[in-house]
Amino acid sequence: MAEEIIKAPENQELDKNMIVETVFPDAEDAVLHNVREEPFELFNFVNPKEPGNFRRLPVDVAEATCASVARLCQEPAGGRVKFSTDSDYILLKAIEPSISRNSHLTLANSCGFDLYKETDEGAKYIQVFMPPYTADGGYEQIARFPSRKMRSFVIHFPIHCKVSDVFIGLRPDAKLEGGHKYIDEAPIIVYGSSIVHGTACSRPGNCYTNILCRYLNRNVINLGFSGNAKGEIATMEYIAKQEMSLFVYDYDYNAPNADYLAETHKRGYDIIRAAQPDLPIIMISRPNFVWRPSDSPKRRDVIVDTYRAARAAGDKNVYYIDGETFFMGKFENECIMDAVHPNDMGFAFMADAIECVIRRALANRTPAK
Repeated sequence: MAEEIIKAPENQELDKNMIVETVFPDAEDAVLHNVREEPFELFNFVNPKEPGNFRRLPVDVAEATCASVARLCQEPAGGRVKFSTDSDYILLKAIEPSISRNSHLTLANSCGFDLYKETDEGAKYIQVFMPPYTADGGYEQIARFPSRKMRSFVIHFPIHCKVSDVFIGLRPDAKLEGGHKYIDEAPIIVYGSSIVHGTACSRPGNCYTNILCRYLNRNVINLGFSGNAKGEIATMEYIAKQEMSLFVYDYDYNAPNADYLAETHKRGYDIIRAAQPDLPIIMISRPNFVWRPSDSPKRRDVIVDTYRAARAAGDKNVYYIDGETFFMGKFENECIMDAVHPNDMGFAFMADAIECVIRRALANRTPAK
Protein backbone atom coordinates (compact mmCIF):
# COMPACT_ATOMS: atom_id res chain seq x y z
CA MET A 1 0.00 0.00 0.00
CA ALA A 2 2.77 2.45 0.87
CA GLU A 3 4.40 1.91 -2.51
CA GLU A 4 1.09 2.62 -4.30
CA ILE A 5 0.70 5.88 -2.38
CA ILE A 6 4.21 7.00 -3.29
CA LYS A 7 3.45 6.34 -6.95
CA ALA A 8 0.12 8.18 -6.85
CA PRO A 9 1.15 10.96 -9.30
CA GLU A 10 1.68 8.33 -12.02
CA ASN A 11 -1.98 7.36 -11.66
CA GLN A 12 -2.99 10.81 -12.82
CA GLU A 13 -2.71 9.37 -16.32
CA LEU A 14 -6.04 7.64 -15.60
CA ASP A 15 -7.83 10.96 -15.06
CA LYS A 16 -6.35 14.09 -16.59
CA ASN A 17 -8.44 16.23 -14.22
CA MET A 18 -6.19 15.04 -11.40
CA ILE A 19 -3.01 16.37 -12.98
CA VAL A 20 -1.39 19.06 -10.83
CA GLU A 21 0.68 21.54 -12.82
CA THR A 22 4.20 22.29 -11.65
CA VAL A 23 5.47 24.33 -14.62
CA PHE A 24 3.78 27.53 -15.81
CA PRO A 25 5.31 28.76 -19.11
CA ASP A 26 2.55 31.35 -19.60
CA ALA A 27 3.58 33.04 -16.34
CA GLU A 28 7.33 33.25 -16.88
CA ASP A 29 7.06 37.05 -16.79
CA ALA A 30 5.22 37.10 -13.46
CA VAL A 31 6.23 39.73 -10.93
CA LEU A 32 6.07 38.35 -7.39
CA HIS A 33 4.47 40.52 -4.69
CA ASN A 34 4.86 39.78 -0.99
CA VAL A 35 1.45 39.57 0.71
CA ARG A 36 2.95 41.21 3.80
CA GLU A 37 3.19 44.46 1.84
CA GLU A 38 0.45 46.91 0.86
CA PRO A 39 -1.99 46.94 -0.78
CA PHE A 40 -2.55 43.33 0.34
CA GLU A 41 -4.75 43.01 3.45
CA LEU A 42 -4.11 40.10 5.84
CA PHE A 43 -6.62 38.81 8.38
CA ASN A 44 -6.49 36.45 11.38
CA PHE A 45 -2.80 36.95 12.12
CA VAL A 46 -0.88 38.59 14.96
CA ASN A 47 1.75 41.03 13.66
CA PRO A 48 1.50 39.65 10.11
CA LYS A 49 4.16 41.98 8.70
CA GLU A 50 6.86 40.47 10.92
CA PRO A 51 9.06 37.84 9.22
CA GLY A 52 8.74 34.20 10.20
CA ASN A 53 5.78 31.86 10.35
CA PHE A 54 2.35 33.48 10.27
CA ARG A 55 0.89 33.28 13.80
CA ARG A 56 -2.59 33.35 15.35
CA LEU A 57 -1.44 34.10 18.93
CA PRO A 58 1.40 36.17 20.37
CA VAL A 59 4.40 34.09 21.43
CA ASP A 60 4.04 34.89 25.13
CA VAL A 61 0.34 33.98 25.25
CA ALA A 62 0.84 30.75 23.32
CA GLU A 63 3.75 29.63 25.48
CA ALA A 64 1.86 30.52 28.66
CA THR A 65 -0.99 28.28 27.47
CA CYS A 66 0.89 25.10 26.57
CA ALA A 67 3.59 23.81 24.21
CA SER A 68 1.02 22.32 21.85
CA VAL A 69 -0.84 25.62 21.41
CA ALA A 70 2.52 27.33 20.89
CA ARG A 71 2.99 25.04 17.89
CA LEU A 72 -0.60 24.97 16.64
CA CYS A 73 -0.98 28.75 16.61
CA GLN A 74 1.62 28.73 13.82
CA GLU A 75 -0.81 26.80 11.62
CA PRO A 76 -2.63 29.59 9.74
CA ALA A 77 -6.18 28.17 9.85
CA GLY A 78 -8.61 30.99 9.17
CA GLY A 79 -5.91 33.22 7.69
CA ARG A 80 -6.86 35.23 4.63
CA VAL A 81 -5.38 37.73 2.21
CA LYS A 82 -7.48 40.16 0.13
CA PHE A 83 -6.54 42.14 -2.97
CA SER A 84 -7.78 43.24 -6.40
CA THR A 85 -6.02 42.96 -9.74
CA ASP A 86 -6.63 43.01 -13.48
CA SER A 87 -4.03 40.33 -14.18
CA ASP A 88 -5.33 37.40 -16.22
CA TYR A 89 -3.49 34.98 -13.97
CA ILE A 90 -2.55 34.67 -10.31
CA LEU A 91 0.57 32.69 -9.55
CA LEU A 92 0.76 31.71 -5.88
CA LYS A 93 4.15 30.88 -4.38
CA ALA A 94 4.05 29.56 -0.79
CA ILE A 95 6.94 28.76 1.53
CA GLU A 96 5.80 26.07 3.98
CA PRO A 97 8.45 24.90 6.45
CA SER A 98 6.19 22.18 7.85
CA ILE A 99 3.51 20.24 5.95
CA SER A 100 1.22 17.89 7.88
CA ARG A 101 0.35 14.57 6.26
CA ASN A 102 -2.31 12.80 8.25
CA SER A 103 -4.99 10.19 7.57
CA HIS A 104 -7.67 12.72 8.54
CA LEU A 105 -6.53 15.40 6.10
CA THR A 106 -6.48 16.03 2.39
CA LEU A 107 -3.29 17.64 1.14
CA ALA A 108 -5.49 20.52 -0.05
CA ASN A 109 -6.60 21.01 3.57
CA SER A 110 -3.19 20.78 5.15
CA CYS A 111 -1.17 22.97 2.77
CA GLY A 112 -3.47 24.22 0.00
CA PHE A 113 -4.83 27.74 -0.53
CA ASP A 114 -8.41 28.49 -1.62
CA LEU A 115 -9.23 31.25 -4.10
CA TYR A 116 -12.57 33.11 -4.14
CA LYS A 117 -13.72 36.09 -6.19
CA GLU A 118 -15.58 38.72 -4.16
CA THR A 119 -18.30 41.13 -5.26
CA ASP A 120 -21.05 43.09 -3.54
CA GLU A 121 -23.29 40.06 -4.13
CA GLY A 122 -20.97 37.72 -2.22
CA ALA A 123 -18.01 35.40 -2.74
CA LYS A 124 -17.69 32.83 -5.53
CA TYR A 125 -15.36 29.85 -5.28
CA ILE A 126 -12.80 29.78 -8.11
CA GLN A 127 -10.38 26.96 -7.28
CA VAL A 128 -7.95 25.53 -4.78
CA PHE A 129 -4.29 26.25 -5.44
CA MET A 130 -3.66 22.51 -5.38
CA PRO A 131 -0.32 21.38 -3.94
CA PRO A 132 1.43 18.64 -5.88
CA TYR A 133 1.52 15.28 -4.13
CA THR A 134 5.25 15.59 -3.56
CA ALA A 135 5.09 19.12 -2.09
CA ASP A 136 7.92 19.66 0.37
CA GLY A 137 8.78 23.07 1.80
CA GLY A 138 6.17 24.82 -0.30
CA TYR A 139 4.99 24.98 -3.89
CA GLU A 140 3.75 27.17 -6.75
CA GLN A 141 0.35 27.01 -8.41
CA ILE A 142 -1.62 29.13 -10.84
CA ALA A 143 -5.16 30.37 -11.50
CA ARG A 144 -6.04 31.67 -14.95
CA PHE A 145 -8.82 33.96 -16.17
CA PRO A 146 -10.27 34.44 -19.66
CA SER A 147 -9.79 38.20 -19.77
CA ARG A 148 -8.07 41.13 -18.11
CA LYS A 149 -10.35 43.17 -15.89
CA MET A 150 -10.37 44.23 -12.25
CA ARG A 151 -11.47 41.48 -9.92
CA SER A 152 -11.38 41.30 -6.13
CA PHE A 153 -10.12 38.14 -4.48
CA VAL A 154 -9.76 36.51 -1.09
CA ILE A 155 -7.36 33.60 -0.59
CA HIS A 156 -7.84 31.33 2.41
CA PHE A 157 -4.64 30.02 3.98
CA PRO A 158 -4.02 26.32 4.77
CA ILE A 159 -5.40 24.56 7.84
CA HIS A 160 -2.59 22.30 9.07
CA CYS A 161 0.88 23.45 8.07
CA LYS A 162 3.28 26.26 8.85
CA VAL A 163 3.55 29.08 6.32
CA SER A 164 6.44 31.54 6.45
CA ASP A 165 5.94 33.47 3.20
CA VAL A 166 3.37 33.89 0.45
CA PHE A 167 3.94 35.68 -2.84
CA ILE A 168 1.39 36.55 -5.51
CA GLY A 169 2.67 36.60 -9.09
CA LEU A 170 0.92 38.91 -11.57
CA ARG A 171 1.45 40.30 -15.06
CA PRO A 172 4.22 42.93 -14.97
CA ASP A 173 1.81 45.72 -15.99
CA ALA A 174 -1.09 44.50 -13.83
CA LYS A 175 -2.93 46.82 -11.48
CA LEU A 176 -2.83 45.82 -7.82
CA GLU A 177 -5.20 47.31 -5.25
CA GLY A 178 -6.84 46.51 -1.92
CA GLY A 179 -9.58 43.92 -1.74
CA HIS A 180 -13.31 43.92 -1.14
CA LYS A 181 -14.12 45.36 2.28
CA TYR A 182 -15.73 43.57 5.20
CA ILE A 183 -18.46 45.23 7.23
CA ASP A 184 -16.60 47.91 9.14
CA GLU A 185 -16.99 46.52 12.64
CA ALA A 186 -14.79 44.72 15.12
CA PRO A 187 -14.16 41.06 14.22
CA ILE A 188 -15.97 38.00 15.48
CA ILE A 189 -13.66 35.69 17.44
CA VAL A 190 -14.26 31.93 17.52
CA TYR A 191 -12.40 29.84 20.10
CA GLY A 192 -12.42 26.07 20.10
CA SER A 193 -11.18 22.62 19.21
CA SER A 194 -10.05 20.91 16.02
CA ILE A 195 -13.57 21.48 14.72
CA VAL A 196 -13.01 25.23 14.86
CA HIS A 197 -9.45 24.71 13.60
CA GLY A 198 -10.90 23.14 10.43
CA THR A 199 -9.62 19.57 10.62
CA ALA A 200 -11.22 17.26 8.03
CA CYS A 201 -12.74 19.83 5.68
CA SER A 202 -11.57 19.02 2.17
CA ARG A 203 -10.08 22.46 1.53
CA PRO A 204 -9.51 25.62 3.63
CA GLY A 205 -12.51 27.59 2.41
CA ASN A 206 -14.86 24.99 3.86
CA CYS A 207 -13.78 25.46 7.49
CA TYR A 208 -16.87 26.81 9.26
CA THR A 209 -15.19 30.04 10.35
CA ASN A 210 -14.25 30.78 6.74
CA ILE A 211 -17.78 30.00 5.57
CA LEU A 212 -19.07 32.47 8.16
CA CYS A 213 -16.69 35.14 6.81
CA ARG A 214 -18.33 34.81 3.43
CA TYR A 215 -21.93 34.46 4.67
CA LEU A 216 -21.64 37.50 6.93
CA ASN A 217 -19.08 39.60 5.00
CA ARG A 218 -17.27 39.98 8.34
CA ASN A 219 -13.80 39.31 9.63
CA VAL A 220 -14.07 36.06 11.63
CA ILE A 221 -10.96 35.16 13.61
CA ASN A 222 -10.18 31.46 14.00
CA LEU A 223 -8.68 30.54 17.37
CA GLY A 224 -9.14 26.80 17.01
CA PHE A 225 -6.34 24.60 18.38
CA SER A 226 -6.68 20.96 17.38
CA GLY A 227 -6.89 18.77 20.50
CA ASN A 228 -5.64 21.58 22.73
CA ALA A 229 -8.34 24.20 23.29
CA LYS A 230 -9.05 23.64 26.98
CA GLY A 231 -10.20 27.01 28.24
CA GLU A 232 -6.83 27.87 29.75
CA ILE A 233 -6.67 31.13 31.66
CA ALA A 234 -3.84 32.59 29.55
CA THR A 235 -5.81 32.22 26.33
CA MET A 236 -9.12 33.38 27.81
CA GLU A 237 -7.50 36.50 29.30
CA TYR A 238 -5.90 37.28 25.94
CA ILE A 239 -9.24 36.92 24.13
CA ALA A 240 -10.94 39.09 26.73
CA LYS A 241 -8.60 41.96 25.84
CA GLN A 242 -9.35 41.85 22.10
CA GLU A 243 -11.66 44.23 20.33
CA MET A 244 -14.52 42.12 18.96
CA SER A 245 -18.18 42.40 18.06
CA LEU A 246 -19.11 38.86 19.16
CA PHE A 247 -17.47 35.81 20.75
CA VAL A 248 -18.19 32.15 19.86
CA TYR A 249 -17.23 29.74 22.66
CA ASP A 250 -16.83 26.22 21.19
CA TYR A 251 -14.20 24.09 22.96
CA ASP A 252 -16.39 21.32 24.43
CA TYR A 253 -14.67 18.51 22.57
CA ASN A 254 -11.15 19.28 23.85
CA ALA A 255 -12.08 19.24 27.54
CA PRO A 256 -10.73 15.88 28.82
CA ASN A 257 -14.02 15.13 30.59
CA ALA A 258 -17.20 16.74 31.88
CA ASP A 259 -15.62 17.52 35.24
CA TYR A 260 -12.81 19.48 33.58
CA LEU A 261 -15.35 21.30 31.44
CA ALA A 262 -17.27 22.23 34.58
CA GLU A 263 -14.08 23.64 36.13
CA THR A 264 -13.18 25.78 33.14
CA HIS A 265 -16.28 26.67 31.09
CA LYS A 266 -17.97 29.18 33.37
CA ARG A 267 -14.58 30.48 34.45
CA GLY A 268 -13.81 31.36 30.82
CA TYR A 269 -17.20 33.00 30.38
CA ASP A 270 -16.62 35.05 33.56
CA ILE A 271 -13.23 36.25 32.28
CA ILE A 272 -14.70 37.43 28.99
CA ARG A 273 -17.81 38.96 30.53
CA ALA A 274 -15.88 40.88 33.21
CA ALA A 275 -13.79 42.53 30.49
CA GLN A 276 -16.61 43.15 28.00
CA PRO A 277 -20.01 43.51 29.71
CA ASP A 278 -22.01 44.13 26.51
CA LEU A 279 -20.35 41.57 24.23
CA PRO A 280 -22.66 38.96 22.64
CA ILE A 281 -21.40 35.48 23.54
CA ILE A 282 -22.53 32.28 21.83
CA MET A 283 -21.89 28.97 23.61
CA ILE A 284 -21.88 25.77 21.56
CA SER A 285 -21.86 22.12 22.62
CA ARG A 286 -20.22 19.38 20.57
CA PRO A 287 -21.80 18.60 17.18
CA ASN A 288 -20.97 14.88 17.18
CA PHE A 289 -23.31 14.22 20.12
CA VAL A 290 -24.82 10.93 18.94
CA TRP A 291 -21.44 9.35 18.24
CA ARG A 292 -20.26 9.94 21.81
CA PRO A 293 -23.31 8.95 23.89
CA SER A 294 -21.45 8.15 27.11
CA ASP A 295 -20.40 11.67 28.10
CA SER A 296 -22.04 14.05 25.60
CA PRO A 297 -25.13 14.65 27.79
CA LYS A 298 -22.96 15.50 30.81
CA ARG A 299 -20.87 17.91 28.77
CA ARG A 300 -23.96 19.56 27.32
CA ASP A 301 -25.36 19.99 30.83
CA VAL A 302 -22.21 21.88 31.86
CA ILE A 303 -22.56 24.35 28.99
CA VAL A 304 -26.28 24.76 29.61
CA ASP A 305 -25.53 25.43 33.28
CA THR A 306 -23.12 28.23 32.31
CA TYR A 307 -25.74 29.69 29.99
CA ARG A 308 -28.52 29.50 32.58
CA ALA A 309 -26.33 31.02 35.29
CA ALA A 310 -25.49 33.91 32.97
CA ARG A 311 -29.15 34.51 32.11
CA ALA A 312 -30.16 34.28 35.77
CA ALA A 313 -27.58 36.95 36.57
CA GLY A 314 -29.26 39.28 34.06
CA ASP A 315 -27.01 38.70 31.02
CA LYS A 316 -29.16 39.30 27.94
CA ASN A 317 -26.24 38.98 25.50
CA VAL A 318 -25.57 35.28 25.92
CA TYR A 319 -26.83 32.56 23.56
CA TYR A 320 -26.66 28.76 23.46
CA ILE A 321 -26.59 26.40 20.48
CA ASP A 322 -27.15 22.69 21.06
CA GLY A 323 -24.56 20.95 18.88
CA GLU A 324 -26.75 17.86 18.58
CA THR A 325 -29.13 19.84 16.37
CA PHE A 326 -26.57 20.65 13.67
CA PHE A 327 -26.81 17.31 11.86
CA MET A 328 -30.25 16.03 12.81
CA GLY A 329 -32.40 14.96 9.89
CA LYS A 330 -31.99 13.26 6.55
CA PHE A 331 -28.23 13.80 6.19
CA GLU A 332 -27.12 13.05 9.75
CA ASN A 333 -24.91 10.12 8.70
CA GLU A 334 -23.23 12.10 5.94
CA CYS A 335 -21.92 14.96 8.10
CA ILE A 336 -19.06 13.33 10.01
CA MET A 337 -15.75 12.10 8.63
CA ASP A 338 -14.57 9.91 11.53
CA ALA A 339 -17.32 10.13 14.16
CA VAL A 340 -15.49 13.17 15.56
CA HIS A 341 -14.76 15.77 12.88
CA PRO A 342 -17.37 17.27 10.53
CA ASN A 343 -16.75 16.97 6.80
CA ASP A 344 -17.65 19.69 4.29
CA MET A 345 -21.37 19.01 4.60
CA GLY A 346 -21.15 19.08 8.38
CA PHE A 347 -19.27 22.36 8.36
CA ALA A 348 -21.83 23.91 6.01
CA PHE A 349 -24.70 22.89 8.33
CA MET A 350 -22.81 24.28 11.32
CA ALA A 351 -22.10 27.59 9.60
CA ASP A 352 -25.71 27.91 8.49
CA ALA A 353 -27.06 27.45 12.01
CA ILE A 354 -24.42 29.60 13.71
CA GLU A 355 -24.94 32.41 11.19
CA CYS A 356 -28.59 32.73 12.19
CA VAL A 357 -27.71 33.09 15.88
CA ILE A 358 -24.89 35.55 15.13
CA ARG A 359 -27.24 37.79 13.16
CA ARG A 360 -29.81 37.70 15.94
CA ALA A 361 -27.21 38.34 18.65
CA LEU A 362 -25.72 41.32 16.82
CA ALA A 363 -29.13 42.79 16.09
CA ASN A 364 -30.29 42.41 19.70
CA ARG A 365 -27.20 43.66 21.55
CA THR A 366 -28.34 45.01 24.91
CA PRO A 367 -26.26 47.39 27.04
CA ALA A 368 -25.29 45.89 30.41
CA LYS A 369 -26.91 47.48 33.43
